[in-house]
Amino acid sequence: MDFESIIRDARDSAQVHIPTGWSQGRATFGGLMAAMLYQPVEAALEKATGEEVQQTPLRSLTFSFVAPAEAGNLDTAVRVLRAGRSAVQIEAHGSQGEQVTTAALASFGKPRESVVSVSTDQAPEFPAPDDCQALPYIEGLVPEFTQKFDYRLGAGALPFSGSDEGRIGGWIRFKSDGEAQATSPVTTSHVLALIDAWPPAALSMLKTLAPASSLTWTVEWMPAAHGTTASPHDWWQYLAEVEQADDGYAVIAARLWDSNGQLIALSRQTATIFG
Repeated sequence: MDFESIIRDARDSAQVHIPTGWSQGRATFGGLMAAMLYQPVEAALEKATGEEVQQTPLRSLTFSFVAPAEAGNLDTAVRVLRAGRSAVQIEAHGSQGEQVTTAALASFGKPRESVVSVSTDQAPEFPAPDDCQALPYIEGLVPEFTQKFDYRLGAGALPFSGSDEGRIGGWIRFKSDGEAQATSPVTTSHVLALIDAWPPAALSMLKTLAPASSLTWTVEWMPAAHGTTASPHDWWQYLAEVEQADDGYAVIAARLWDSNGQLIALSRQTATIFG
């Protein structure tokens, strides 16, 4: 089941199906869970305001990964906490049985005039994708869902290489199954998957195999995100670094640029490291 079909179904029904092929250890890939849960949130925004998301753009999304979600049915629930003249706050959660697996809080806000303006970072100068090392897929060692993406390592080190540098980045894109997919427009859900698909930067500092999982994750959206012409099947640039790590937890900051070099999103993740 392709990504576009998954997120389309998630928008239209309060019960959606998580297909096989997207696992990350014993759980479903967190980027897919976030992408699925965002779909009914955006639908609720449009219903509450009578406007499309372009009029009240997404500013921030925060996710809490409460419990592992397995392939199978996922029940979603959405509640508009407040719909004001300028800002809208919406919460959502996905559950399997009686257990909440993923919770989300979305903040939308209309543009407003301000004297404060700070320019965003330029895209990093990675070698061209063909000149970078491809991240290999090794069955049983690498998460299943990574087969849905192409990766090229442009900065930092591979996971479990014992690097002194808690940093990883490079090029990423969705793999395309045909010409129609290759030209499909990018959505917020695509961006969520792209920015979460890389392994946590802290894993590069380990010398032996060990699992990791997201505990909480916040993504801040840049104005360029709402007008990008990039396709999810173009090469995007990603760069992440460990800001702090101790007690089996790591705080990781990341950025994602589109194929035009525009900064699209900022990410901050608290990851649990089991090693």
